[in-house]
Amino acid sequence: MGLSLPKIAIVGRPNVGKSALFNRLCGKRISIVDEQEGITRDRLYAEAECFGQKFCLIDTGGIDKSANLPFNQLVLRQSELAIEEADGAILVVDGPAGPTQLDMDVARFLLRQKKPVIVAVNKIDRLSDEVLIHQFHSLSFPRVLAVSAVQGFRIAELLEELAILFPQPIVVEPLPVSLPDKTPIRVTIAGRTNVGKSTLLNQLLGLERAIVSPIAGTTRDAIDHPLTVDGQEYLLIDTAGIRRKSAEHETVDKFAAVRTKEAIERSDVVLLILDANQGLTTQEKRIASEIESLGKSCLLIFNKWDLVHGFRMEHVLRAVREEVPFLAHCPTLFLSALNGRNTQKIFPLLREVYADRSQRITTGALNKFIERCIQKYHPPMLTGKRLRIYYMTQVETAPPKFVFFVNRPNLMTPHYNKYLINQFRDTFRFSGCPLFFELRGKKTEQTLESTPTENPSNTCAEVVHCY
Repeated sequence: MGLSLPKIAIVGRPNVGKSALFNRLCGKRISIVDEQEGITRDRLYAEAECFGQKFCLIDTGGIDKSANLPFNQLVLRQSELAIEEADGAILVVDGPAGPTQLDMDVARFLLRQKKPVIVAVNKIDRLSDEVLIHQFHSLSFPRVLAVSAVQGFRIAELLEELAILFPQPIVVEPLPVSLPDKTPIRVTIAGRTNVGKSTLLNQLLGLERAIVSPIAGTTRDAIDHPLTVDGQEYLLIDTAGIRRKSAEHETVDKFAAVRTKEAIERSDVVLLILDANQGLTTQEKRIASEIESLGKSCLLIFNKWDLVHGFRMEHVLRAVREEVPFLAHCPTLFLSALNGRNTQKIFPLLREVYADRSQRITTGALNKFIERCIQKYHPPMLTGKRLRIYYMTQVETAPPKFVFFVNRPNLMTPHYNKYLINQFRDTFRFSGCPLFFELRGKKTEQTLESTPTENPSNTCAEVVHCY
């Protein structure tokens, strides 16, 4: 038998501090918090702990059937799904505001679910305000606590109540497949707004995990969801669409952009989603540059290919790869997230790219490679001197980093540099993965492109480049 953490949904009407309490209990700024109503839309999951007892917390959007907020019905559906799958709930209410009709409606819905509920009376910042909690006993729940998500007041007591409520983890059946690799491949789904990122996430998971809408900017938080395919664990991360800086009109848009960058930083592979009807835009170029500079592997996904007519795949690919050289080394898929066409081809490519970024080449194999390259095409002469490569070694994986030990780094010409990189890709592949190379020599050279300078006090040059 295996163990599963108890799931606790944080629910309530809009703007009572659910996301602030979620972040406080998790000890991290996961959910975007703002005074504006309707910020949280999708379900967010995170782990919290109290005295060794762990919980899975689920943040939800505000429940208000009468509200005229964007995506209100879709947000309500996400909240209902969270309550259905949870083992219990924290009902968050606004202490100074007192019980409202909306609080009563949410409480009646929870009572019908017949699951344990703790009422967290939020925004109680002083001991003298604790008397405000008594008016919430009218919601018919026995456990009512005063808390302040912002100040951290009575948060420990709330965690203790949760530990008492769920003293033991829930026992579940183990997975039928033995997992060969316990480390999940972290996959971020990135792109600009309205290219189908959330639709692809739902298609890969086979469930209604993220809100999907034709309106740009529907997703705001980074949404994590684990998945196991053919015995391999994955952590899929849906992100908000990256807008132009000039289009970030609201504070929440800026927070969403920060969350997207953080998601890319903690991922192993990024699925860069493009709208096949519009091709590569400035935003995708910026995202591709970010992926490359952070050393993340990349799969290039052309979504909505079923809507494209009159263009051949190879023509589209050639145009993209001429614009961004890094993408020329990234596996590419043409698919339709809406109808599921070619979506299952993503997972074999993810495993291939992840294996490539983690591989280590022996120094012997690298030196044989260098020897073959030099024999085939010698470095050119510069001012009567020729580049000499003594040996090459790999110093890191994920992403791969290599060091060339040479006589003088400034003798490496751009033409010969490109020749070595192309030969290296042809020999060792490293599909979809940026490569970092460092030249070390006896004389200090600042960059390959700068004017050569010599400083007798230094004996080693270090030049790092990404390809």
